[in-house]
Amino acid sequence: MAGQLNPHLLLIVPLAPLAGSLIAGLFGTKFFGNLIGRKASHSVTILGVLIAFILSLHTMSLVLDGATFNDSLYTWMTVAGLKLEVGFLIDSLTAMMMCVVTFVSLMVHIYTIGYMEEDEGYNRFFSYISLFTFAMLMLVMSNNFLQLFFGWEAVGLVSYLLIGFWYTKPTAVVANMKAFLVNRIGDFGFILGIGLLLAYAGSMDYAEVFAKKDELALLTLPGTDWMLLTVACICLFIGAMGKSAQFPLHVWLPDSMEGPTPISALIHAATMVTAGIFMVARMSPLFELSDTALSFILIIGSITALFMGFLGIIQNDIKRVVAYSTLSQLGYMTVALGASAYSVAVFHLMTHAFFKALLFLAAGSVIIGMHHDQDIRNMGGLRKYMKITWITSLLGSLALIGTPLFSGFYSKDSIIEAVHATHLAGAGFANFAVLAGVFVTAFYSFRMYFLVFHGEERFGKPHAHDDPAHDDHAHADDEHGDAAHHGLAPGQKPHESPWVVTLPLILLAIPSVVIGYFAIEPMLHGDFFKGVITVDPKHGGMAELNEMFHGAMAMAIHGLQTAPFWLALAGVASAYYCYMINPRVPAWFFKNFHALYTLLDNKYYMDKFNEVVIARGARVLGGGFSNVGDKTLIDGLIVNGSAKLVGWFSGIVRTLQTGYIYHYAFVMILGVLGFLIYFLPFPSFAQ
Repeated sequence: MAGQLNPHLLLIVPLAPLAGSLIAGLFGTKFFGNLIGRKASHSVTILGVLIAFILSLHTMSLVLDGATFNDSLYTWMTVAGLKLEVGFLIDSLTAMMMCVVTFVSLMVHIYTIGYMEEDEGYNRFFSYISLFTFAMLMLVMSNNFLQLFFGWEAVGLVSYLLIGFWYTKPTAVVANMKAFLVNRIGDFGFILGIGLLLAYAGSMDYAEVFAKKDELALLTLPGTDWMLLTVACICLFIGAMGKSAQFPLHVWLPDSMEGPTPISALIHAATMVTAGIFMVARMSPLFELSDTALSFILIIGSITALFMGFLGIIQNDIKRVVAYSTLSQLGYMTVALGASAYSVAVFHLMTHAFFKALLFLAAGSVIIGMHHDQDIRNMGGLRKYMKITWITSLLGSLALIGTPLFSGFYSKDSIIEAVHATHLAGAGFANFAVLAGVFVTAFYSFRMYFLVFHGEERFGKPHAHDDPAHDDHAHADDEHGDAAHHGLAPGQKPHESPWVVTLPLILLAIPSVVIGYFAIEPMLHGDFFKGVITVDPKHGGMAELNEMFHGAMAMAIHGLQTAPFWLALAGVASAYYCYMINPRVPAWFFKNFHALYTLLDNKYYMDKFNEVVIARGARVLGGGFSNVGDKTLIDGLIVNGSAKLVGWFSGIVRTLQTGYIYHYAFVMILGVLGFLIYFLPFPSFAQ
């Protein structure tokens, strides 16, 4: 018999991190006079996330036994019959997301103790990351569009605070503003999609909207021949493009590296960037009714998966290499959504959360060992000095490139097979993109791995390309006005990070290796998402995957014979040859394909386009509105015009106020005479 989900326990899941955030944020900062110290701040926030994780595991166990929950917990207001509520929808999709979010967040919290040890904003940072966890949990647990939008905007707001955590760094301020503004563009589309569904379904509750999907599928947008659901789904996906950093709304994510490394792991692995993928999977009953919207998703995801991977090849900042791999993998998830393989997209979301958090935290460990130098050209040979960081980084990289038996293999290969089976418009390009992306991912991942952990020791030497602007702790220079040394001095050697840093690496490495093997059968080929994710029978990709699946081990053995494995192997071999055996090869490419390198180095000039076209256009349009609308119409006509009209009328009235009694008496007599003429009947002279 299925266990019952207790709404009070469910409520504790998001509220426990919120309570920890409030305690650390109010009593651990200058706001209330630093009433509690660092130990109390990190203890209370870690305890809150730990409670959330334990309850999430408990919830998952009950959901696996068949328990579900879908109900309102609080009615905020009722407007013309429309209920605005706070409520939870707990099913297998939600329970899985709860476990992933809380586990990765817990690892990041523990890691932060070591990474942010010397930072003055220690307590504030713990408050922020707990608040971030609360916002993401409210998003994934929601059962209505109002709460979804609240969580959606809350993760955007807290990401703004975290990316700009070192607010004395100009680059951090620009980066957090960029993230905030780009997400506002996506969120504008998102709220339009919600508004369309509300207007025609008359409800914000998921279940009630889904129940009317067939009626909505017959409607067109007024004044057009566009299908209403197509427009609504594309608008919703535009919101996902902002949150999940899809082309062309991806430009904020690489710059988010200006924030501390722990938040890079949290944003890129389990929270903000996965919100869009989760939302589209949750809305699968609606998206399945629009092939146009699915084709749009498929093409956008393909562009992101391939072209963002190219940018990772030329990056020298260790965190930015991992950031561009996140962009590429988000593209893979989006391609799966477009191929109607929603369960595969969510499966890759889960596996990616573990190995991407692992890679980011390992990158942070390297940065600590290198005395905050992030340039991989200044590293080399760290395997000898940082053994735990080395082996966990290797495991994370093998999972990322889809090595058979590793978690990334099962989800990534399933995406490639699902795309191969789809026949939507754009499927040909998508199939090429996901296959080519395998080689690209393997190349840039192991380029970073080899340059960091193998080969010549290049640290402790002067380098012409040293760039202190990429330093995680450059804010200290700004605060103290000193040009502190970053990187290892001559004679210094790297060192392994403390246990609070290496323990999360080990704990994240375990699911990065094994969780795909154990989870693929129930999540993709079992009943785990039954009744939660909807796939139209005409989209036969998942059915074809089910026919081909003969067990996790058989899939791994078969994977050794497929094109993705050989492409990944070729990528690793190419990286080894170019950077370990013959470094003249990349130098030759740089010399002979300098124009291509410049294009990639400028990120396809997307930032330039946004600045010259979008931002300047907005300034011109804003200037027009300012001059015509504000100055001429509002100030000139309405404000000043009304003042002049009152002044003119007052001038006329003022001439009638003479102060002489006989003038007023004369006016009174004229008034009485007027009343008599108007109201008294005239005698009739008709005979």
